[in-house]
Order: sequence, then C-alpha cells, then structure tokens
Amino acid sequence: MTPSTRAASPGRLKNKTLAAWMALIGGCFGWHRLYLHGWSDKWALAHAIPTVLGFWGVDRVLAYGQDDKLSWLLLPLLGFSIAAACLTGILYALQTPEAWNRTYNPGADPEASAGQTRWLTIIALVLALMVGSMAFMAGIAFSFQRFFEYQVALGLQMSQ
Repeated sequence: MTPSTRAASPGRLKNKTLAAWMALIGGCFGWHRLYLHGWSDKWALAHAIPTVLGFWGVDRVLAYGQDDKLSWLLLPLLGFSIAAACLTGILYALQTPEAWNRTYNPGADPEASAGQTRWLTIIALVLALMVGSMAFMAGIAFSFQRFFEYQVALGLQMSQ
C-alpha cells in the first residue's frame, strides 16, 4: 500500500504547522520533504545539493576572497535554495485545511486539526516571508555586483 492510498490514522496525520516550520528551518536541506513524503523521496536530495554547493561558495569566499569566480556561481545557490524553501513554507501555511488534509492526510476528515492554521503557522509564514525575501535579494545582489565588477575590470583591461 502506498502512502497516498493508505487511510490516515489520527497518529499519522501530517501537521501543516510542523511542515511550514520544517520548510523554514531546514527546508534548504529537504527536511519538509522527508517529513511529508518519507526517506524514499528523491526531491529531498534535490534541495540539499544546491545548498551544499552554496555553502561551498561561502567557504571559497572566506578562503580566497570575493575575487574567486567560482564562488560567484556557487554563493547565489545558497540564497536561492533558502528562498525556495521559504516559498514552500509559505505555500504550506496558506493552504486551506481541506486542501492540506486532502493532499497529505488522505482519508482523514477534511477539517482535521492537522490542517488547521494556528498562530504558530502564521508566525512561520511571516518569518518565511522575511527570510526568503532577504535570501533571494541577497543572492541577486551578490550575483549582479560581482558580474558588473567583472565587466568593469574587463573594460579597464581592454582600454589599456
């Protein structure tokens, strides 16, 4: 029996608030996917790969400075993966209880408490908006800054 065809018992209901917090805190490593879909979920690994590459970019900036061209490509991956995880947390928090329970708790009552929006869900939503937008904007700002500095350096080389 697959998880989607199995009727949800009260002890196995997937909680929307917990999923939103897992997306906010560890979503860039796929924690929310592991919680909702189990250890066999291949997309959880897809979240972790760009995050690890982004942290490698941070390490390269610390080791070689901001002029390291590989870090220009790697570092924005961290910001974008954090932003994607926060967007997922926002989507989880905004789902109606009926939609949540239909998707993640099949067979459960559409108004089951696991899909209800609570204050902790709203707090996760607000934090995901703040953290996600900051990470996304930082990734874009770093990328464009390094790109235009590189273009200026090339222009100076050509003019000499």
